[in-house]
Amino acid sequence: MKEFDPEKFREMVRTHWRRDDPLGWFERIYKNADGDHTAVFWADLHPNPHLVSWLKVHPATRERRRAIAIGCGVGDDAEALASYGYEVTAFDISPSAIALCRQRYPESSVNYLVADLFVYPKAWKGTFDLVYECNTIQVLPGLYRERAIKAMTELLAPGGEILVSCRSRQKDKDHDAIPLPLDREEIDSFKRLGLVEKSFLAYDDDQIPSVPHFFATYRNETADPDR
Repeated sequence: MKEFDPEKFREMVRTHWRRDDPLGWFERIYKNADGDHTAVFWADLHPNPHLVSWLKVHPATRERRRAIAIGCGVGDDAEALASYGYEVTAFDISPSAIALCRQRYPESSVNYLVADLFVYPKAWKGTFDLVYECNTIQVLPGLYRERAIKAMTELLAPGGEILVSCRSRQKDKDHDAIPLPLDREEIDSFKRLGLVEKSFLAYDDDQIPSVPHFFATYRNETADPDR
């Protein structure tokens, strides 16, 4: 495993952005871990506590069962979804990430697979009761961020909810940051696409120095045509 160098990482990402290849660098991060999930520098190795808090109040029911974890990384959040009764699909663009998940959780009920958010299987559209997005949008550039938000929204079944966890920033600041946190106007794109905001939390994490975040939930209140 190569030692993590923040500036080399940012330059690698910028290089891919300049090539209009915003997803091409993910595999390098996971491959460099050499089969050791603890070596992925951004992996917390525990579920998002805000996700867990939400799940304690909203466990799966007969009416709400199917969940999908976008850019699942090494699998902590996907496993949390499964532990609260959801039938979970978890995907990542990186084959090495999915290999780490399967190695780490060999007996898991989660369906881990390699997939691309921008060309996901047609059968997924409009079928998930819960969509979980954590820190994917913020590592994408420009119009790809808008495309990602639209694609995530399209995965929701009628009555389904999407949970969005990300770093945050004030508008018109830190334009060149990698990752580039979302401002309030950008995360509000979920509402502009027709979803209803059910909760919104702005908070600072416990790092030193602390990093501001959003954790928001949105609901697809479109009526189910089969009911």
